Amino acid sequence: MKKILLCLFLTAGLTGCHIYRSYERPDVTVSDSLYRQPVAAEDTTSLASLSWKELFTDPQLQQLIETGLRQNTDLGIARLKVKEAEAALMTSRLSYLPSLSLTPQGTLTSADGSKTSKTYDLAVSAEWEIDIFGKLLNEKRGAQAALEQSEAYRQAVQTQLVATIANSYYTLLMLDKQLDISRRTAESWTESVRTMKALKRAGQTTEMAVAQTEASKLSVDASVLSIQQQISEMENSLSTLLGIPPQEIGRSTLEAQQFPDTLSTGIPLQLLSRRPDVRQSEAALALAYYATNSARSAFYPSITLSGSAGWTNAAGAAVSNPGQWLLSAVGSLVQPLFNRGQNIANLKIAKAQQEEALLSFRQSLLDAGAEVNNALVQWQTARQRIQLDKQQVASLQSALRSSELLMEHSSQNYLEVITARQALLQAELDITTDRFDEIQGVINLYHALGGGY
Repeated sequence: MKKILLCLFLTAGLTGCHIYRSYERPDVTVSDSLYRQPVAAEDTTSLASLSWKELFTDPQLQQLIETGLRQNTDLGIARLKVKEAEAALMTSRLSYLPSLSLTPQGTLTSADGSKTSKTYDLAVSAEWEIDIFGKLLNEKRGAQAALEQSEAYRQAVQTQLVATIANSYYTLLMLDKQLDISRRTAESWTESVRTMKALKRAGQTTEMAVAQTEASKLSVDASVLSIQQQISEMENSLSTLLGIPPQEIGRSTLEAQQFPDTLSTGIPLQLLSRRPDVRQSEAALALAYYATNSARSAFYPSITLSGSAGWTNAAGAAVSNPGQWLLSAVGSLVQPLFNRGQNIANLKIAKAQQEEALLSFRQSLLDAGAEVNNALVQWQTARQRIQLDKQQVASLQSALRSSELLMEHSSQNYLEVITARQALLQAELDITTDRFDEIQGVINLYHALGGGY
């Protein structure tokens, strides 16, 4: 019998040694070619190395971000999930220790009217599972991976929160600038309406020209109302994000914002350590790996030691009082033989889920690389457009001045003045939009590289 048990343990040990192995990161050679623009292998300088306070230097924006980090609901929930994972890890660590229970028991017995006998047991019982085949070990490692996953999720929520608050703030600055341009344009159109009416009274223009000018002025007035509505909605949205009642948001101006003239991405491999969502995906892969190991452990014996110690007055054939010490110890071994295919099915499911997690991890790297490339192109393209927009605005300003002078001192058609003014308004709005795109490119690149936590 001893030889049989010895052979059983040796066989299980030789075939199950891989269940003790720790998770190792799979091959991610794809990370070397994630960026379309070439990066030197030794260039590890990254925009993500900056703290959000170093990148977003506007004091009012910094105050909003700090409020969001304190009061945002999603971030608060993410912090609670970390606490849940910490509690689960503590439980898995304590599973190596025996469980203790106090089990007092009392009995009253009487047969055929005889004198009632009273017995009692005051015992403490203990049970201890010996982890020879890695069941508890893999559960503990899995709980550690789950904690890392929850922490990475919290950091991902925080980076997204910082980026969203910054994006909303700069959207408000863009809308403020567009509102200012539209209001100045509306004032210019008001002056044009007065001029056209004076020219009509002097017989130098027609009623149709006056009506066309008034219609253009009303169109700009309507756009002012639309921008005001967008500002109010954005303030409400940002207030909700900050966890405060809807209110007016104090802010600076778009012209006052300063950002670096050059942006560095670092090497693609840094995304594995800096991107919280990538680390969350890898933690999910590690969790699936240990779940597979646990499924393998189910094929091997489980050994449990149990016992009890206490005081009883029912030891032996006759009831004695006072009581006596009661001690017992039991050792058990359970080796699964046939479980209707449940263990085999569980292992197949665990392996499939591990493969799914591996594919998700690799896809998260590809997605991260695409986000970095898109943000970098957005920033570069916006800067190029701004230069073109400035030249266009200068040309249109000159054209508008010329058309206005020609209309006042010659037979120049009023439609050309209207066209020039509308083109100038659109060009000024475009340069504001492109400036916002430039800032948004910085925010998106910072977030894509894993900055903000």
